[in-house]
Order: sequence, then C-alpha cells, then structure tokens
Amino acid sequence: MLKIRFKNKKYSAVWLVEPSISIGRDRSNPLVVSAPNVADKHLVIEAEHEALRLINLVPGSEVKVNGRVVEEGQPLSPRDTISLAGVELEIIDPKDESTAEPVESTLTNPRTPKATGWALKANHTALGNRVYPLKPSNLVGRSSECDISLAAAHLSRRHAELSVIDGVLYVRDLGSANGTYLNGKPVTEARVKRGDELRFDTLSFGVIGPADDMAKTTVRAVGKSQGLQPSRPSVGRTAKPAPPLRSETVTASPAPSAHKPRYGTAGLAVLIALTAIVVVALFLTRS
Repeated sequence: MLKIRFKNKKYSAVWLVEPSISIGRDRSNPLVVSAPNVADKHLVIEAEHEALRLINLVPGSEVKVNGRVVEEGQPLSPRDTISLAGVELEIIDPKDESTAEPVESTLTNPRTPKATGWALKANHTALGNRVYPLKPSNLVGRSSECDISLAAAHLSRRHAELSVIDGVLYVRDLGSANGTYLNGKPVTEARVKRGDELRFDTLSFGVIGPADDMAKTTVRAVGKSQGLQPSRPSVGRTAKPAPPLRSETVTASPAPSAHKPRYGTAGLAVLIALTAIVVVALFLTRS
C-alpha cells in the first residue's frame, strides 16, 4: 500500500486506503493543505489495491503531476510529485524507504515520548504490522492531529483515547461512528491487558505491555510453623574455642591394709641387716 505526504516531510504521511481519500483545506480531509487558493475539498485520490487515480474537483485550478497539468483521472505512481497551489506532495512506497520512518512522525509532539512499556502492534496488512509506542495519553483517529493518525475512511477524526495510569492501560471511545472493540466486544471505557485485541472500526491491533501482577508466582518463605529451621551460613564466622580442660590432681587411694604381712620373716631380717650396713657405712664415711 502506498502513501502520500508533503515533499518537505513537514507532517506525517497518510495511507492511500481504499476506496479513496480527499485533500483540501477542511480539517475533515485525511490530508489537510492549509494554503491560499486551496478549496475545502480540492482533490480526490481513488485507490484500488496499489492502482491510484487523481481527480481534480476544482476545474480550472492549477494542479500538476511531475510538472504537467493533470488530466481527468490522472494515474499516479510511486515518486510522483503533485503540485497544488504552490504546495508539493509526493507519492511514496514505504517498502522503498531506505530508513524506517521515525516514531515521532506519527505524533503531534516531535519530542521523544515518555516510555510507558505499552504499545499497539497493527494486525492489518495495510499498516505493515507496525508498532505504535504509547505515551501516558494518546488520541487515535483519522485526523493528522491525533497521536496515532490512521487514514482509514470509516475511522472517526477523534476515534478513541488510550491512557496509561499508574502503569495500567485504559481505552475510552470518544463517541466514534463505528465503535471501539476489545476482544471483539464493543466498549465505551475499559481496562486493557497485555495480549488483548483492540479494534477501531476494522483496524485491529495487538496489545503489547508489561505482565499483570496476578500472573507472577511469588516464592513463600519457609516459616517456623512448618517445623523447619533455616540453616545459618558458617562462612565468615569464627568458631568459638572450647573451654580448656581443668587439670586435676589424682590421688591414688591407699591400698587396703592386708590382714597378712606383705613380706615373710626372712625377708624382714634381710631388710634390717641392709639398713644397719648402710648406717655403719655412713658413720665411717663421716669419721
């Protein structure tokens, strides 16, 4: 599918969707050209697949294609330039673009939007599975002033609003003619979750976002009520030394007295004799 845009890339490109889109000064046109001598609805581009035809609705006005005055039912091709009252438009094929169109081109505010973690991924082949990051507040519609501008014939100019509040995504229909649908059901205002299908008229989108907290599994700590005590790590601890053993003097108990003498009479006599000899020897030594 082809697009049309201002040649100076001042505004975002508009999809050339079937059956046709209009161009003029009126804000209801998918492509608004605010210039002198431009009628409220000046041109119509009919589309059938990728076959385009330009129709001038204001006879006598100077409309040119590639420098030549247009004829009735002028065919258009990619890279053609349309001149309308001094404003130049061009037909482009997104597949031929050397670099991807920046995210800011679909937004009114050229500054980088605040990241919310939410996005819409187009399911429609006409949008090429494009991903639209969401800001805290987003307007969706056919108007070029919307944050997400979609040039679909049956889409309202301000179709719906998407809001991210405390990390939760909500959608609100803005009284659109053909409705807003969540998972196939029409809604006026509803919470949107990751994986839902969000549809504006016939344009369907998959919702990309953070996981719901209820989907998380929490690990419960083992308590004392289950009879289990957590082991304490020993790393980094110094073992407490054992108290030294007390030295005790062990006194042998005296042997029980015997009823009979330990030595015989002969042994006693020998012991007395030896004692006498030692005494005499000591006495002689001293003398």
